[in-house]
Amino acid sequence: MRKTIGLDVKPPEKECEDKKCPWHGTLSVRGKVLEGVIKSAKAQKTAVVEFRHNKFIKKYERYERRKSSIVAYSPPCMKAKDGDNVVVAECRPLSKTKNFVIVEIKADASQPVKTKAAKKEESK
Repeated sequence: MRKTIGLDVKPPEKECEDKKCPWHGTLSVRGKVLEGVIKSAKAQKTAVVEFRHNKFIKKYERYERRKSSIVAYSPPCMKAKDGDNVVVAECRPLSKTKNFVIVEIKADASQPVKTKAAKKEESK
């Protein structure tokens, strides 16, 4: 029997022994669920996820494109890397800046958005 986390996402294929993993540990998720692209996954068990959204400007009656970043916890069973499309869910504060955890890596994304870091690696 598999553990469910209360979201409609696919569980990871690998297992881990991490207490902060929502699938294999005791971390519960609640609140916001967002989709974004990993901008940086250099820090240990941490990923910076970038979200793009449109903001309506009332004066001009138009939308402007905006982006924001969130620091998310990356469990070892996820194997998230730069350029991956991911689903993150809100959880309790894990550190000073981490309030989100990666719960799924989107496999159905046809072409992941390439970040500057991913482009540099590709050109080498």
